[in-house]
Amino acid sequence: MPFDTNNARKNPRNPDFPVDQIFVERWSPRAYDADFQLPTTDFMTILEAARWAPSCYNIQPWRFLYAFRGDRHWDDYLSLLDPFNAGWAAQASALVIVLSDKMMPGDETRPAKPSGYHSFDTGAAWAQMALQATMLGYQAHAMAGIYHDQIAEKLNIPGQYRVEIAVALGKRSDPSVLPKELQEREEPSQRYGLQEIAFPGLFPEAGVD
Repeated sequence: MPFDTNNARKNPRNPDFPVDQIFVERWSPRAYDADFQLPTTDFMTILEAARWAPSCYNIQPWRFLYAFRGDRHWDDYLSLLDPFNAGWAAQASALVIVLSDKMMPGDETRPAKPSGYHSFDTGAAWAQMALQATMLGYQAHAMAGIYHDQIAEKLNIPGQYRVEIAVALGKRSDPSVLPKELQEREEPSQRYGLQEIAFPGLFPEAGVD
């Protein structure tokens, strides 16, 4: 039975300052509806949002490999997640492997050189992917628990690319589909207050009043 969002627990997040509601609605559940098939057009819209992320010198280092549940690559993608993530991500509609290009391409004025910002820029693309998924009524959960070396080998990824994360996409389901210990964690997490992460002037640990 599809998850009734009207009966879901109320989102406990309350921003300290006014922001668009999409920023507090986005979170990373693990309970996905295994009977739901994510429409290809919606999936491509999610990737399209990621495509428009900002990047240093507009080099756009992000790359995306993906599989849909039930296609010929699905089991291979699941095997590249650690057992903990594979257990719940098997119910998602799609898996995306997010890569970043470690090289800044050259041109007639400069040679190619290593990029110091490829992961930072690709993180921006992931954020836009997650927000677009939320806007369409879906959920996106990024996973660091993956087998980076096996992903590079099995998915034929050139050496200039870094394997960053995997992302599970799909429709949220009732937490009861999860093991008991994960059911208890299936709610939006809180955030540090601004006073704990943003400081005028010097970093406070520098010992300057």
